[in-house]
Amino acid sequence: MPADAPVYSLEGKRVFVAGHRGMVGAATVRRLAREGCTVLTAPRSELDLIDQASVRAWMAKHRPDAVVIAAAKVGGILANDTYPADFLYDNLMIEANLIEASFRNGVEKLLFLGSSCIYPKFAEQPIAEESLLTGPLEPTNEWYAIAKIAGIKLCQAYRRQHGVDYISAMPTNLYGPGDNYNLQSSHVIPALIRKAHEAKLAGAPSMTIWGTGTPMREFLHADDCADALVHLMKHYSGDAHVNVGSGEDMTIEALARLVMEVVGFQGALEKDLSKPDGTPRKLMRADRLRAMGWAPQIGMREGLENAYHWFLEHQNEAKL
Repeated sequence: MPADAPVYSLEGKRVFVAGHRGMVGAATVRRLAREGCTVLTAPRSELDLIDQASVRAWMAKHRPDAVVIAAAKVGGILANDTYPADFLYDNLMIEANLIEASFRNGVEKLLFLGSSCIYPKFAEQPIAEESLLTGPLEPTNEWYAIAKIAGIKLCQAYRRQHGVDYISAMPTNLYGPGDNYNLQSSHVIPALIRKAHEAKLAGAPSMTIWGTGTPMREFLHADDCADALVHLMKHYSGDAHVNVGSGEDMTIEALARLVMEVVGFQGALEKDLSKPDGTPRKLMRADRLRAMGWAPQIGMREGLENAYHWFLEHQNEAKL
């Protein structure tokens, strides 16, 4: 479907972004400011997404035209392993309540945001959308993944049974303003930024990464992700979920050295070979989204500079 033939206009619409305080939700709110729409948000004190009655009442009162579901209970491997019931139940409730209440209240367009962890652990690289449910999941985050797969299927089920325009997008590894910099739970980019920054301040001779540094990973800036989501809202109406990624990957070592350059840490890079490498490669195919006329605009160096600038400005509240 060509990019110049929108299937849904956001102009003049009331768009509810669930999860607006998260990194992706906040980026989506920023991006929607250019669409001539009214953005609706709700703090947790006003709306408990896990409570069906609360969601139904809020949706009936505010009656959005469109909904973006960026809300989720998220965490790292340790959190997933420690609280499997919470990760499965909470995420199932969030998506089910929002999708059901959207249908009850005549929402015209809904976008459900998933995660690349939905794909099988040993999926062929790069990972195509068709790889979903073709093999076993990564055990360390299967609870979260199963909930996200259920969200995709729920959108498809409502679409098939009721003819509603509900779509799903699966983003790759994201980073940017509002990221989590807690070294116990952060992902690789914020962890490397914080490590390099602290090594620089301490005048350390080196900083250390886990493993060999050879695994390949794909990254996308949160603002690029938000732009892709708005593009999908406007230009896509289909049953299948859509990968949202850069379509390119790099080694962890190359990433670490680029972070060191951006931060200005001139020490050596050490490798702790006693630590695991993890999956050798994780790259998603981006053909479907590219065919719709969308491509990322933020390069890795520019994106890392933006993320580091945000970190410097928000160290006191950056979830350290």
